[in-house]
Formats: sequence, C-alpha cells, structure tokens
Amino acid sequence: MAAAGLRCCIQNLSRHKRILPNISRLTSYNKTAIWKNTRILCTVSPSVVQNEKKEVETRLSEYGRYLLDIIPKYLQGVNLAHGDELEILIYPDALIPTLTFLRDHTNAQFESLVDITAIDVPKREHRFEIIYNLLSLRFNSRIRVKTYTDELTPIESITPIFPGANWFEREVWDMYGVYFANHPDLRRILTDYGFEGHPQRKDFPLSGYTEIRYDDELKRIVSEPVEFAQEFRKFDLETPWEQFPAYREDKQKSLEAGKEIKEEESKK
Repeated sequence: MAAAGLRCCIQNLSRHKRILPNISRLTSYNKTAIWKNTRILCTVSPSVVQNEKKEVETRLSEYGRYLLDIIPKYLQGVNLAHGDELEILIYPDALIPTLTFLRDHTNAQFESLVDITAIDVPKREHRFEIIYNLLSLRFNSRIRVKTYTDELTPIESITPIFPGANWFEREVWDMYGVYFANHPDLRRILTDYGFEGHPQRKDFPLSGYTEIRYDDELKRIVSEPVEFAQEFRKFDLETPWEQFPAYREDKQKSLEAGKEIKEEESKK
C-alpha cells in the first residue's frame, strides 16, 4: 500500500516540478516516511485537473486550425473528440498527400502508424469509414485521420508511406471488404481459406454461413453449412445488434421452438 501510494506521490510531485532524492537508493523505512510526510501534497484538486484539461483542449484546437490553414484543400473538417482526441476528416483522394504531410512536416512528425480500422454504417451513402491512428514520438501526441468509401470504390493503399500498413489493410479488407488499390499482397489474414463474406459488416449474419468440424471418417477438418438443431433455435424478433435488452421500450414475446411440446409432455 505504501509503495503504491509512494509511486502516486512521486508522479504528482514531479508534475508540479518538485524535487525528491533518488528513490532507488532509499530504504523501505525511508520510503514509507516520505509517503507519510508528503501524502498531503499528493492530492490534486479538481481545479488543477480542469485547468490541465483546458490547456490540452486549447493546444489541440490551435493545432487543428493550423492544419486547416496549411492544407485547406485536403481537409473537410477538424473535430476534437472527448476533449483530448484530435480528428481530421479528409477526402479519399487526399489520403496520400495528407498522411505524407503529417509524417514529414516539422511541426507534425507523426511517423508511427498505430492502427487502421473501419466502421460500417449501412444507411450512409458511403457506408465505410476508414480510420488511421497516428502517433508522434517527437511531440508525444496522437491524431486520428478519417476518410470514407463504399463497397465498390477502392481506396489508395498507404504501404508506400507506412510499410506497417500492409497487415492492417489486409485486416480491414478481410473484415469489411474495403478494397485497397496498389496493395502489394491484398488477401485475407484472419479468416480461413475459401471464406465467403466479411464478418464485421452489419449485414453479415451473427451465426455465419459455414461451420467447421473434425470428421472421424475422413480424418480431417471439414466445412459445412450452418445447421441449428430445433431445440436450440430461439426467435426474439429483435435486432441482433441490441446491446441492452433490459432497457427496450417495446418488449415483445420471445418464442422458443419446442416450448409447446415440452408443456404437453409435462401435462402428460
């Protein structure tokens, strides 16, 4: 307990530019004594945290306006998500020049590609939202770049800029079916050979189309269409994407197959 509190104390005191002796050279007794003597100073008031949050928001907002001034023809907008996450929205054709700018510019230096992911919103005209998460080790900051596409329109691969995007783009292709033009090796990476469909699409069934099992006669793994036994079928007449069934306003009756048969057998 004292050690955990001491670590918290050191972090908070170092944040306020206070100087402590070399902790690694102190005995356990001295560490506990420092913890007891400085625990009053370790409490950070809400006003301090709020001021730091405002400083971060101000700094990110200023940098977002700076990007709009530098590359206005590439950006559609700049957002500040959750108060401390900078997002820039770009046109699909502006993907390569924008990421090149963020990687090479002196005031950016986002040289590390953390991840590429996607979001599927079927109701939109461009249903797929492609998201690139970048990290600047020089400035210890992150930025999120968003663009869009649909099922038929390919998006340019960024492997010439970030070679690590190779597997990330393969994953997005496998899960969502977004095609990346000029990719050196665009093939599935998570699903099995011969898999049909893209599992992360909202129109893909939760049960899938096929299932695999080990066949004792053939002595190998076989793939077969999905079949449910009648007693395991359940129809709740609700969307499968509903996450909080307890808070549904319209509660419909769930129908379990075989329920009437079980009731008749119990009566007999």
